[in-house]
Amino acid sequence: MAAPVIETCHIACCANRTPNVVSWGRGGTIAFGTCTSVALYDPQERRVVAVLNGHTGRVNTVQWIHREDCAPESHLVSGGSDNRLIVWEVQNGKFIQSVECKGHTGAVCAVDAIYLEDSKILVASSASDSTVRLWLCDGAKEAECLHTLSFGNSFMMDVSLALLPGSRVPILACGGDNSQVDLYVVSNGELQKSMSLQGHEDWVRGVTWASLGGELLLASCSQDCLIRVWRLCAKSGTDAHTEDDHTIIKMKEDVFEVREKDVSSSVFAVTLETVLAGHENWVYGVHWQPPVYKGGELQQPLSLLSASMDKTMIIWAPEEGSGVWVEQVRVGEVGGNTLGFYGCQMSPDGSMIAAHAFHGALHLWCKDQDQEGQWRPGVVISGHFNAVQDLSWDPEGEFILSVGSDQTTRLFTPWRKQDDKQATWHEISRPQIHGYDMQCLAMVGRFQFVSGADEKVLRVFQAPRNFVENFANISGTSKEKLLTSSDAANLPEGASTPALGLSNKAVFQGDLAHKSNEGEFNSVSDQYQSESYFNPLIMTEPPPEDHLLQNTLWPEVQKLYGHGFEMFCLASDSSRALVASACKASKAEHAGVLLWSTATWRQLQTLPCHTLTVTQMAFSPDAQLLLAVSRDRTWSLWRQNPPTAESPEPRFSLHAHTEKDTAVHSRIIWSCDWSPDSKYFVTSSRDKKVIVWGPCGSEDSGDPPLSPEIKPCSSILDVGDSATAVAFCPTLCSDNSFLLAVGLESGRILLYRWSPDLGSAGGNDWKHCGGTDISQSHALTVKRLRWRPRAGQAGRENEEDGASEGEREEEEEESSWVQLASASADHSVKIFNINKRAL
Repeated sequence: MAAPVIETCHIACCANRTPNVVSWGRGGTIAFGTCTSVALYDPQERRVVAVLNGHTGRVNTVQWIHREDCAPESHLVSGGSDNRLIVWEVQNGKFIQSVECKGHTGAVCAVDAIYLEDSKILVASSASDSTVRLWLCDGAKEAECLHTLSFGNSFMMDVSLALLPGSRVPILACGGDNSQVDLYVVSNGELQKSMSLQGHEDWVRGVTWASLGGELLLASCSQDCLIRVWRLCAKSGTDAHTEDDHTIIKMKEDVFEVREKDVSSSVFAVTLETVLAGHENWVYGVHWQPPVYKGGELQQPLSLLSASMDKTMIIWAPEEGSGVWVEQVRVGEVGGNTLGFYGCQMSPDGSMIAAHAFHGALHLWCKDQDQEGQWRPGVVISGHFNAVQDLSWDPEGEFILSVGSDQTTRLFTPWRKQDDKQATWHEISRPQIHGYDMQCLAMVGRFQFVSGADEKVLRVFQAPRNFVENFANISGTSKEKLLTSSDAANLPEGASTPALGLSNKAVFQGDLAHKSNEGEFNSVSDQYQSESYFNPLIMTEPPPEDHLLQNTLWPEVQKLYGHGFEMFCLASDSSRALVASACKASKAEHAGVLLWSTATWRQLQTLPCHTLTVTQMAFSPDAQLLLAVSRDRTWSLWRQNPPTAESPEPRFSLHAHTEKDTAVHSRIIWSCDWSPDSKYFVTSSRDKKVIVWGPCGSEDSGDPPLSPEIKPCSSILDVGDSATAVAFCPTLCSDNSFLLAVGLESGRILLYRWSPDLGSAGGNDWKHCGGTDISQSHALTVKRLRWRPRAGQAGRENEEDGASEGEREEEEEESSWVQLASASADHSVKIFNINKRAL
């Protein structure tokens, strides 16, 4: 089999912000909805192993269909805001879309499913159209809707299915905003309401069944902060009719009958088992510990997990002697400007518990093997919870910074656990948590960046000492080397944001000492002085979410004022001396590009040319030329003038540009990039065209009139969809052709080789050499593509200099790989390994 051209190295994503969106399978895989896709995450390998694309709206609910023998599942069901349910089936080790359930007229918010006889699947779903539907999937492409329950103007928040003890009759529990749990039974082909369980005093948020021997347990949780557990058992005909003995005090029993066609009716009784009070805010999720198969029979551990908006999860279980249900373990997060948990899940063996939080983050706790009853936070992946707008590699290609509409800037880097062969990517810092949606960023130096948001100000950040030390620990680089490269003497320890501020303030060593000394407040002003929430941490593994929120910020060192509207794009040059910025514009006066010096952070120049928003800019690798592309469908090229005695600072003048009549593109130009030799540049547009322009010889120091005219050097490449991102690979292919990646509005990424020698006549200069398949592609628009600045894979370089023969071969093999990072509106950042030999 030929080596694959593109491998997915990492996917950074997080769970959608809805209650029922995470489900932990018996095979150990966690499935969760992320934007319009379902991600399958392996907590042992700590990476997303597959992404299932099929929904066209946000995925709100995901549920594994558990098998009765507790083997790994072969079906998964998901429901979304596109009003559809999809049943996914595993075939040849991959999940594919097998059945679709269409019929709801509102977003699906909860789903559950069980197997009936001969492997038919019964699916229950609740949606915001105030209905609950039951579907039967039996191999046909479209599922059959068996029953529809309408609730008028009330909503059902959760549904759960089980089989009644001693029979194959399904029972459905629904909990909703009527503050009660309704039970429905399928009897004689009709879905009939058998009982309403009263007791909750606010909306019921979650219901879930567990099968225990010959009985069923139903747990329900509510916004009244309480959890109720009900017991359902079959009654024989005789004790159903005996008179109540008033001398015995026992719980009230509710009794209902189930009639089947060919069997006599059976009677079932429901009693309240316990009420669990311990949470201090709405309880959003309950989850029973999964049953285990021992000695040929199912054993259900009596252990219930609950998650609440009070930022805690609790494991409840009955005490051994008395049988009274008590809190066994409580875990949670402290601090940070967040709400609590939306839902919880327990691993198949009960040794790990997971919750997903209001900002989409997964939280994982693992049972400590050494200390009984102790749980510690585990390492998980994380990602943006809204569209990712821009990303950038650091100059050495060791980490990635990304910004998104979720108002955060995040830093991802590879981490290898001591005994692991494979490095996995993790977020190890969140340098900026802002009050505006982030839009663009540019690295200036190894540990410094400029970012722009939906505001008129640019902000400059520099890494604190604590980050540099932790980055050294996690990436395995030498701390001394990193600190010398970043002027260690003046570095602050960390940063924190004041309660009502947007600017990250630096925290110095002295502030921390001051903080540890003050036992009591001396005056009123002291109370507000050390408003630093920062605690320096020594990390040897990626930090959990609550540390990311408050201990990994970078101090803001500068604000840059000058634009009249919200920031739109940024670029920095290879010598890290200049930054160019542009903002949204509908008039020529606002569409100028501003140039800043990184030494003084002064504004050097305004470059006026365009009439509408400049969408992207790029400095040539030799730092002599600046290219800008715009919504006005033209590009402009600026050349740096040689420094004179009067102006030692770099000045740029207009070198070339396209007019309305010479512009080849007929729609907005979204993206641009330079070839590694600074001779050619590429533009990509909404008109589906990708064009390489040149030659831009910067070696001729003659007068501008003598320099050759810049015109299209390539044939026009039609990529079949709006080309929203484009990037030249910094290393050439073996035949000296250029490798380009093109990102499309559909989410696909295409790879092309372009040979300047072949001439643009016949269209032979472009050669399509692969692209992402449906499982690798993004689900929505690709916003930005960036190649790693050097060959090889991050986290895989050999640190040792004296390499043996075999290692040299390995290094050669390594240099045939290049890495491409992509940011997308589907909330994800993906990193691809591309094998240049396979091209």
